[in-house]
Amino acid sequence: MRRLRLTALVAGALALAAAAALAAETHTITDATGRQIEVPNDPRRVFAAGPPAATLLYTLKPDAMVGWPRAPGAEDLPFLRPETRDLPALGRLTGKGDTVNLEVLLSARPDLIVDYGTVTATYRDLARRVQAQTGTPYALIDGSLPTIPATLRRLGDLLAEPERGGTLAAYAEATFAEIDAILAAVPEDRRPSVYLARGPEGIETAARGSINAEIIDRVGGRNVVGAGPDGLLTVSPEQVQAWAPEVIVTIDADFAAHVSAMPEWQGVPAVRDGQVYLAPSAPFGFIDSPPSVNRLIGLKWLAEKLYPEEARIDIEAEVTRFYTLFYGVTPDRAALDGLLGTAGHPGE
Repeated sequence: MRRLRLTALVAGALALAAAAALAAETHTITDATGRQIEVPNDPRRVFAAGPPAATLLYTLKPDAMVGWPRAPGAEDLPFLRPETRDLPALGRLTGKGDTVNLEVLLSARPDLIVDYGTVTATYRDLARRVQAQTGTPYALIDGSLPTIPATLRRLGDLLAEPERGGTLAAYAEATFAEIDAILAAVPEDRRPSVYLARGPEGIETAARGSINAEIIDRVGGRNVVGAGPDGLLTVSPEQVQAWAPEVIVTIDADFAAHVSAMPEWQGVPAVRDGQVYLAPSAPFGFIDSPPSVNRLIGLKWLAEKLYPEEARIDIEAEVTRFYTLFYGVTPDRAALDGLLGTAGHPGE
């Protein structure tokens, strides 16, 4: 009996020691929705809930990635770190596309789930549900453009990469300051009206203030789509004609290549005047797709397009610097030509 009692005491002591050790290896954070979450001090296996989170995680701690929401395309691979190119495509918890199976999620053995983007009750409830089902801490991070510097620092701390987070945050702050200096030299009446065209027909777009179109607002463009719901919406070419944008920015190569021959777009000033710009998209888009930290280089690219005299940005040098710092890959001459060569007026 004494031996059983001693065994029970030892087992209890071991359990307490294990609990204490676990507590010492974790800490509590408050995410963007106010949820308090116990997270590992040094997360080693992180599941990104969607493409914005995957891009953010890639820039801060690529060796912690357990997979991609969707497989990178062949055109993306030269701009990605070699060790991340063959990571599995696991699916996503948020946004459009293949939804991850919880069994697949659990088989990846993440010690942390991170989502980055719009913060609403819908995403908060999803995080609670998935965390309850998997037992894995699930942190929601505000994905709005102005918060990028703070996000890089906070997530750098969360991922045990504070120095890396601070370095990237400093770049983001310098970028915002550079854009502000450019805008200070451009009167309001010289800032063009802009339409964001998505999809091969160009009729998918985003309203002013939406996370998908924030970059237009931040660079001083006047989004012709007024304030509306966050996320994407579909309009008609006739509506775009009525808005009469002076500039069209698109993320779709097919639309950029064919819009000048599409009858329903002929009355749009941007098309008539050759002011249609195709944003680079590898490995992540300059405008959105996804709306993540990749938008920082997009700010400089778009500022140079909208205000070439005031911006005076050497976009090739800036892309090289950004890709080296954020993506860990320095593009060579051929890669730069491929990335930026079509990023202008269609047909150039």
